[in-house]
Amino acid sequence: MPWTPKPGQLSVVIAGVVCIALAGPLSAAEPTAREKAATLKQQADEAAAKVTAAKKAASEISAQEKTLAKAADAARDAASKAAEAAKKAADALITAQEALKNAQAATAAAQKAAKSKNQEVQTELAKLQPLINQEIVVELTAVAAEAETRRAAAEKVYQASNEKLKALQTALQAAKTAERKAKAELAAAEKDLPPKTEAAKKATEAKTAADAAANKAADALKVAADAKAATEKAAQMTAATAKATAGTAASAAAAAATAPENKELAELKALTEKVAASTAAAAKADTEKVTAATAAVTAAEKKNKDAQTAATAATKAATDAAAAVTAVTAQIETLKTTVAKAAESVKKADTDAQPVRDETAKLQLALNTITTEHVNKLQASQRAMVKTDQFVMFSEQVAPIFAKRCLACHNARTAKGRYNMESFAGIVKGGEQGDTVLPHDGENSNLFLLIEDGSMPEDSDPLTDEEIAIVKKWIDLGAVIDAGVGPDASLATIIPKLPQPASPESYRVPMPITALRYSPDGKTLASAGYHEVLLFNAADGKRTARIGNLAERVYGIDFAPDGKTIAVAAGTPAQMGEVKLFDVATGKLLRDFVTSQDSIFTVKFSPDGTRLAVGGADRAIRVFEVATGKQQLIIEDHADWVMDLAWSADGAKLASASRDKTSKVFDAVKGDSLVTFSSHGEPVFGVAFSGDSKQVITSGRDKKIRIWNPENAKQIREIAGFSNEIYEIVVTPEGKIFSCGADKLGHEHTLADGKAAHEFKGHNDWVYTITYHPGTKRVATGSYDGEIRVWNAEDGKSLLNFIAAPGYKPPTATAAK
Repeated sequence: MPWTPKPGQLSVVIAGVVCIALAGPLSAAEPTAREKAATLKQQADEAAAKVTAAKKAASEISAQEKTLAKAADAARDAASKAAEAAKKAADALITAQEALKNAQAATAAAQKAAKSKNQEVQTELAKLQPLINQEIVVELTAVAAEAETRRAAAEKVYQASNEKLKALQTALQAAKTAERKAKAELAAAEKDLPPKTEAAKKATEAKTAADAAANKAADALKVAADAKAATEKAAQMTAATAKATAGTAASAAAAAATAPENKELAELKALTEKVAASTAAAAKADTEKVTAATAAVTAAEKKNKDAQTAATAATKAATDAAAAVTAVTAQIETLKTTVAKAAESVKKADTDAQPVRDETAKLQLALNTITTEHVNKLQASQRAMVKTDQFVMFSEQVAPIFAKRCLACHNARTAKGRYNMESFAGIVKGGEQGDTVLPHDGENSNLFLLIEDGSMPEDSDPLTDEEIAIVKKWIDLGAVIDAGVGPDASLATIIPKLPQPASPESYRVPMPITALRYSPDGKTLASAGYHEVLLFNAADGKRTARIGNLAERVYGIDFAPDGKTIAVAAGTPAQMGEVKLFDVATGKLLRDFVTSQDSIFTVKFSPDGTRLAVGGADRAIRVFEVATGKQQLIIEDHADWVMDLAWSADGAKLASASRDKTSKVFDAVKGDSLVTFSSHGEPVFGVAFSGDSKQVITSGRDKKIRIWNPENAKQIREIAGFSNEIYEIVVTPEGKIFSCGADKLGHEHTLADGKAAHEFKGHNDWVYTITYHPGTKRVATGSYDGEIRVWNAEDGKSLLNFIAAPGYKPPTATAAK
């Protein structure tokens, strides 16, 4: 919406006008000044009509006199025949002459009276003009006030509708958020179901395995227990036998002891002792078997217990896994219902919001129309007030003075006294001395005092008395900005833009070729000229067109991808810079994108041709929408001039080259700085992306081309061997790097390994610019001495050279053999 003064500001102006109007009230019965002027004009018209009638009568009498004179002459010739007739004719002639004399006297008197009346009317009109102007001011101010009333009413209605829309949009956004959340949760649940199902399957398989292991362990325990019982029973029997045998052996021993001579008893003793020993050994072995069986049972019991525990755990895990699957499945069903309900809520919220959205859009359009009408009427009122010394147009009367005399020292870069005068807001804000402008008090405003005593501008001629008077008058009248002018707009963009001087019909000397570009079809070469762009047939160098109305020096040229339009960056150093868009076929100016306070050096179309990036001496990078001219982005991240810009292949990033010795990569939508490359250590002049945008290539005063990663600003390789600074680089889709510089040469290197391929030798001065056309495999270069050369990119041979200066006759042939 265009900026308009606040109601308070308008009321001050209106009050001033009303007070003046009331100072000289007009009686109801007394005609207004304009009515008086109309009456006087009518009287003057009547006097003029009388003069016209007198002249007509005199003319008729004069005609009669001539007729009668002829008759008299004829009568004299026939005097012998018609003496009487001659006498009568002579008498009639005398009478006619007398009548003519009287008529001429009457005409003179009427002319004198008309002249006197006209002077009287002009005098009266001059007296009435201030009153007429004041009446116009009053009427226009009243019209503007009425328009402001309608605008305020329209804004109130719009705001009410907009607030309602905001509430509905909030509800819609909440519904969309809930829908997104439900969808995300559903997606997460659906994603979670397969692994949980697989886990449940594995848990079931593990349970089956654990149950089998538990059963096997239980079987093993039973076998071990049975073996232990059998072993214990056998051991008991063996022990009883051993005991009995031991008893028999003892009895035999006792018997043998009583009868040592009894051989049979001795043999019985030996036999029983042997049997006892054998039985005891068997009993001992059985005892050991029992111990081993007991240990086996204990081990089996532990394995069985562990297996049972594992089986229980596996059963629980399988149960839990199955429960998890059941829960996720149920959750999915619930979330599907939630998503469906959320979608319905979104649909309903959107449906509810749409009519209000439409109505708000209509109200916005109506408000914009009324606001524009109000601004126009207020501007008309202000212009009328200028004639009555009640208003000073800031943009037309004050801003040009500040732009010409003050901005050199008081801008964003060099704000002496911390006083930035680049905009109305900065001027009225003041600097380190505080309030520099005191509305309605010019005598005590620091700004006026400093320019009145010649302190400002410093080290320059003081302002003229007329300029000082205008500034003081502006302050005394409230230091108000014009209707429709934004307070933050730079002075360069609001002052009346005068047409650029025409380029010379013939050039006395060639101009440096500071910019050169092939058209997309390769048929046209566009070159920088003096206050113009020159178009040449790329095949033979013949000039085909001149596009003028440009600043003194053209620094940047770029064709739109479709070749139908051409964008030009130009400037007059330390005074102004501009970017303009022209129709290639007709040379018609289509759009004036930006005006800055210093030169603009580079302009580049985005790959899709919908955006335009520009950069220059004001350190800023600006991005514009080509279709509307609207500024989408401003990036103020460099500390010095922006020399060159390059788009990534997808248009998502912008790379820059700056005199602050850095190259940067920015987000081309948000403007965020992504990385900074500082390895040049000297001003950077050229920048380009590789075809896949995975590398950035830069050149500068350090006499090197550097290739680096735009993700981390790490250098990949460098290309050295240049004898002087490198001004411009072009990187082709095929992976070639073309460059030019102060060594008076063009160069071709291979991107992949940095190896030199060709050297374009033939210029006699610095080569400022280079361009390449992939279809024709042609390279064109432009130098300081005004020469353009065309080369075969495949073998480096010169094909054509000519001086790009209309009317200038070069001393040598223009075509290379």
